[in-house]
Amino acid sequence: MGRLVVVSNRLADPRKPAAGGLAVALGEVLRNTGGLWFGWSGAIVDDARAAEGSLRIQQAGAVTLATIDLCREDHDAYYAGYSNGVLWPVFHYRLDLANFDDHDVEGYRRVNRLFARQLVPLLRPDDVIWVHDYHLIPLAAELRAAGCSQRIGFFLHIPMPPSQIFAAIPQHEWLTRTLFAYDVVGFQSRADLGHFAGHAGCDAVAKRANEHRLEAFGRRLHAGAFPIGIDVDEFERLGRGKEARDAYVTTRDEYARRRLLIGVDRLDYTKGIPQRIRAFRELLTHHPGNRHSATLIQIAAPSRESVEAYAGIRIELERLCGAVNGDFGDLDWMPVRYIHRNVARRRLPGLYRAARVGIITPLRDGMNLVAKEYVASQDASDPGVLVLSRFTGAAEQLTEALLVNPYDIRGTAEALQQALAMPLAERQARHDALLGHIREYDVHRWCADFLGALDPPLAQALGHHARERRRRATAPPA
Repeated sequence: MGRLVVVSNRLADPRKPAAGGLAVALGEVLRNTGGLWFGWSGAIVDDARAAEGSLRIQQAGAVTLATIDLCREDHDAYYAGYSNGVLWPVFHYRLDLANFDDHDVEGYRRVNRLFARQLVPLLRPDDVIWVHDYHLIPLAAELRAAGCSQRIGFFLHIPMPPSQIFAAIPQHEWLTRTLFAYDVVGFQSRADLGHFAGHAGCDAVAKRANEHRLEAFGRRLHAGAFPIGIDVDEFERLGRGKEARDAYVTTRDEYARRRLLIGVDRLDYTKGIPQRIRAFRELLTHHPGNRHSATLIQIAAPSRESVEAYAGIRIELERLCGAVNGDFGDLDWMPVRYIHRNVARRRLPGLYRAARVGIITPLRDGMNLVAKEYVASQDASDPGVLVLSRFTGAAEQLTEALLVNPYDIRGTAEALQQALAMPLAERQARHDALLGHIREYDVHRWCADFLGALDPPLAQALGHHARERRRRATAPPA
């Protein structure tokens, strides 16, 4: 069995699964292969020469962590400039916020070359390489140019826009060509896969060998939809922990006379938080029975606050929350509880469980795992209701949620009213079906499906490891 090599912009210690994200998703696979995880350390150094010599290697159990630093110029062009100033807004359909600067794309290419240059000496001939997300789209092309012949896969965690939007990027032909340097490219949803196939057909004149095989630039690419999930068992264990139980009891007691709605997001213009606040205001306006009865808890964790677009969304959100509380609030009731800080992940299951309604309404999202965490946190005997944007990848799977168009403020408000008034039997039936979906398509299924397409022998061996782990976990004590 070969070794798995994971490459991402940032990395985390897989021994700490409570950190979430890729650490939870890939920790077990990396441990079973004695794998390597490579990425940026998060540190910014004075000049490019210091970055070149910054490679640090450490062991995290059976996993090797390798990190490099970036110089200020490269960070600003690669990360703040092209990744988050071009690719992030365009891939989320926000052309109006994109800044197409040639200096930034050169920095993006330069850092991908740096990643490849530093990674190549660490590779073994039988490694299987899995590259993650929009920061590193051209990495496989750089590795191929350096002589790498290993199997290389890429997974896009954010949405793939349709051809008409993607083509607005001045370098879109180059980006498409670099994707064909991979052996497997994965997307969150069937819609994203369709957008890529359509664009490749127009831009690269790709030929479709079968449902998942595209041929262009002298290479054959497997493209597929691999919806990412959560580790349901791990999240349920988190919910049984002291911090989650304390958060549930405190919230339940504090709001004993209220029905809670909850939204948990990064403060980002893609998350639809202002539209959500407007929908809640509409609910209070047209369904006055919810006044003094319903409270919205909105957690918006800080995100890229140095970027002007993010500073603007914070100002707008604070104004909207203040207006709702000023117009509808009373001495003993504040309609919106707005929290602009990070809340410990260990507390979140308790907060989700205390909420009658989970409001997950991004304007566009690759998947959205908060929706799945909300479902996994519920008490099956008295579950809450998930109100979910139809513009998330999760909406393809979680069809028993109340699906809404977040741009339709009145329609979203009516869905919130339906959720608050939903009978117990219907809530239980919907929750049972939703929980079945997130269990079937959990994070382990995601890994297995993607690696099955990228390297079947590795996936088969890892499947054996997983079966053995489950057998040991369920075996009666000797």
